[in-house]
Amino acid sequence: MREHIATFLKGFAMGAANVVPGVSGGTIAFITGIYERLIDALKAFDLKALKLASKFQIAELWAKIDGRFLLSLGLGVIASVLTLAKVLKWGFDEHPVLIWSIFFGLIAASIPSVGKMVKTWSGGVMALFLLGLAIAVSMAFLTPASTNENPLYLLLCGVAAMCSMIIPGLSGSFVLLLMGNYELIAIETINTLRQGNLGEALPILIPVGSGAVVGLLVLSRFLSWLFKTHHDKAVGAITGFVAGSLVIIWPWKDTIEKNGKIVRFENWHLPDLTAGATWMQIGAVLIGVSLIVVVELFARKNQKS
Repeated sequence: MREHIATFLKGFAMGAANVVPGVSGGTIAFITGIYERLIDALKAFDLKALKLASKFQIAELWAKIDGRFLLSLGLGVIASVLTLAKVLKWGFDEHPVLIWSIFFGLIAASIPSVGKMVKTWSGGVMALFLLGLAIAVSMAFLTPASTNENPLYLLLCGVAAMCSMIIPGLSGSFVLLLMGNYELIAIETINTLRQGNLGEALPILIPVGSGAVVGLLVLSRFLSWLFKTHHDKAVGAITGFVAGSLVIIWPWKDTIEKNGKIVRFENWHLPDLTAGATWMQIGAVLIGVSLIVVVELFARKNQKS
């Protein structure tokens, strides 16, 4: 029961993270220690699972896909979307720097504990860390493409968005921004669907959804294999992604918006220590750091007991 509650809370944190551009649920899964288990559970959705489902062998299917874990995690994500995510969305709309500051503190403080997962920091692991770091940092300075409704491009958007959600340090919404289709997919099409115009939404949703499923099935298998055969190199590269994502969520920068939505960032700068609001933002960073410290102490206490 205690494990399920902990998994629920981690799912809750993953759901909340998706509200903030530049933060991915995969990052939260990684820094809370459930990432590899999540990847293995997603990989379990294969032909054998489909066969078990067709024969109504529910108990065997449930065990194969690590159903109790996925259920606890999924309930946490749903609960977050229905509760905390709405609060965070309001906070991000009204006080974006404070919200960025909290997540900046969370992720920055987690990097040392993530790095400890690497057993040996060899030259190859360090090179992959730097490569992951460079890729994540470079994404912050890319110029977004223009909107493209070509079905093949929409399929590619679905693949890229799902892959970036699974890979810690990469935000699916931010990748869609760079590909030029964030507004089309995440705003216009969803609003069209809410209005009941299914026929208008499906030409967008079908290729995007198909790409997302392909990305999920292929990447989960690749990452599972990678962790089993090249664990240190995989963790090194992902640690680089996570560290590089700090540039995207650095609280003190200018945001360029279009129709009320962020399209890019520019003019990164140091905080103005003469402004009263800055000290609140630094306090928010320290709150994020403190949360990670508490989680680390709680985890060590559990390991000892």
